[in-house]
Amino acid sequence: MNYLDRNEFNFAPSPAVVKAFREFDVNKLCFYTRIYDEGKKSIFSIYLSEKYGIDESQIMLGYGAEDLLKQAVHYFLTDGGSKTMLIPQFSWWYYKSIAEEVKGTTLQYPVNETEDSFCYDAEGLRKMVEDLQPRILLIASPNNPTGNGLAPAELEALIDTIPEQTIVLVDEAYAAFVSNDLSYIKKIVERKPNVIFCRTLSKFYGLPGLRMGFGFVSKSEEMNRFSRYANKYLGYDRLSEDLAIAALDSEDYYREIADVMEEARKMYASELGALDGFKVYRSTANFILIRYPIAIKEALQREFADCDYKVKFMNEPGINTHMRITLGRREQNRKVCDIILKIAKNQ
Repeated sequence: MNYLDRNEFNFAPSPAVVKAFREFDVNKLCFYTRIYDEGKKSIFSIYLSEKYGIDESQIMLGYGAEDLLKQAVHYFLTDGGSKTMLIPQFSWWYYKSIAEEVKGTTLQYPVNETEDSFCYDAEGLRKMVEDLQPRILLIASPNNPTGNGLAPAELEALIDTIPEQTIVLVDEAYAAFVSNDLSYIKKIVERKPNVIFCRTLSKFYGLPGLRMGFGFVSKSEEMNRFSRYANKYLGYDRLSEDLAIAALDSEDYYREIADVMEEARKMYASELGALDGFKVYRSTANFILIRYPIAIKEALQREFADCDYKVKFMNEPGINTHMRITLGRREQNRKVCDIILKIAKNQ
């Protein structure tokens, strides 16, 4: 089965990750890390601090980005303030789920369709925050499933309009596909007191089974309290730390894979974008969203099943005539495109 429905990684880990796994000293598992004796969290948080120039106290680690998101939502929706969180209109179902776990309320803000993509309405969002005074504003950049994101300058400008009593929770699970530059994060978390960035090794670095996420928080007393609540006293999985460092040190390897994904985006746009009833949306993530004629949905589903390929057929109102396709290896991308072409031409 070819799984192109969950935005997983259809390539191999980098040679450096494989080497780190094979050469891992299993005796490390017999002892807690001693890093906490130095007031630090882990060798990975120290690595991130040195790599991106952000103070180690502002770095968080978690069981994937989902853990960091859940910790933040649970903490700030139960701290005595508002229990409302704003989330994108089209977004990951998990956001609403984790808010409901603590009896929080999620309200959606618009994600507007453009000629070739989707976009956020920064001014409209500012006005919603002003009117509703939510405890959390969640921004997904790039957003799943629409694939749109905010440039660093756009993100910073938007955050500047948000009052300090609203926590800005930025899900950047797919952001490494856009750039490896984190300088804007350092700038924002050192200047603003109410921001949390969440990242992961699951997408660009292709290690969803490792379950390693990391984040950056503002330098403020409120964020210090949250960090103490969320971080682990006895450190983190020592094998995962070594593999995570090896992955982040393999930027060139993963950029080559990102180039394969860019080839696929162009292929889908050129070959499917010209078909009647189809629209291929511009994406800055490891997936692409395609609108198709609803009349061929069942035929598409049957053909994909017969070929042992899985893609995501969206069911949400507003995008229920769309499919989201994970960008995989060249032969997988070619096969998916051919399946769609076959059904479209026979409709």
